Order: sequence, then structure tokens, then C-alpha cells
Amino acid sequence: MSEETQEESLFEAPPMAEQERMVEAILFATAEPVSIKELTGRMPHGCEPSEALQHLRKRYEGRGVQLVKTGDAWAFRTAGDLGFLMQKETVEVRKLSRAAIETLAIVAYHQPVTRAEIEEIRGVSVSRGTIDQLIELEWIRFGRRRMTPGRPVTFVVTQDFLDHFGLENARDLPGLKELRSAGLLESRPPPGVEAEEDADEDDDTPDMFVPSPEEES
Repeated sequence: MSEETQEESLFEAPPMAEQERMVEAILFATAEPVSIKELTGRMPHGCEPSEALQHLRKRYEGRGVQLVKTGDAWAFRTAGDLGFLMQKETVEVRKLSRAAIETLAIVAYHQPVTRAEIEEIRGVSVSRGTIDQLIELEWIRFGRRRMTPGRPVTFVVTQDFLDHFGLENARDLPGLKELRSAGLLESRPPPGVEAEEDADEDDDTPDMFVPSPEEES
């Protein structure tokens, strides 16, 4: 065997079935979603984690645990129709104020978006506490600055936001029609009532992600 052939054999990738087992082991052992780049870095040279993921995804179809893509990463998650079995696992539900829900909705549907643009859409100023709360929850983060006077910073949703709501990317957010049919869209209060909402951050609101009609285009 020539020296060149010997060198190539040293880097021969494991069979695809073995690569699937490797990907499966990594994902089960990791709490957070794992990107293909991370998988490539952990697996032997020559492996094709993207192909292994597709085989693995098919193998878990219809099972109690499913392989899902969130953003640019992959993770095992409980099948959606079995979520009710996990209710007893919930220890604490942190409620968001109406102002925070609307701000989150605007960022999700209009990202990247500046604070001034959020205020323009809502028709009311956004308190620093509202932005800080969403950043603390790791549901939004700072994006690139706009190349406009003052170079204002923009906000975008995070990988944690996509993972929490079971979305592959922000384009998978429900549309206005779906939200209405599900009964999740409520009417906005009269002008003047809403203008006081940011001043009352402790107001209890349903702990769901509900954008208002004007915030979806």
C-alpha cells in the first residue's frame, strides 16, 4: 500500500450508521441545541453530520421524542402532542407585562428593529425596563447598528426564543389569520388607556406570545 493510500485510509469516515449514533449521543448529552459546526468539530474527520441528522430525523418521526431544528442548531424535544405530560415539570411561570409581550412581538415580526421603530409601531414609549427584561430572559439581543444618523442599535430574537416556541426560524411565526382562528388575538384597548401601560410594568397579563394586529404586516 502506497504512503498516499495509507494516509487516506487514516481519515476514512465511519459508516453512516455509526455517524448517526455519534450525533444521537451528542444531542442527548447536551442540554442546548447543537449546530452542525459544533457536531463537525466533535466527530471524526470526514464525517457528514448534516446527512446523519436527516437520517436520524426520519428515524424519530412519530416517536415520543423528535429531532427538531431551531435556528441553525438541532435538539431532541418532546413531541408536541405529548407536551401535556410535562406540565408537572413546570416549577415557575414568569409572566410578562403587556408592554413586554407587545415589544417582543414587534421584534419578532419586524426584526431587525430599533427602539424608535418599536415605539412608532406601539404608539407609546418603551421603558428601559421592558427591553432589559426581554434581554435578561435571553429572548431578544442586540443586532447590528443602523447606518443612519446616530447609528441606533437594533434588536432581534435569539436562538433561545426560537427554541422556546419550537420554531426553526422567525419566518415560522404564525400569521394574523392563524392567531385569530386560535383566539389568541385580543382587541387593543382604546387610545389613552394603552399609553399608560409601560408605566405599570407589574400588570398581570397572560403568559403567552400575542402580537397585536397593527404589529404584523
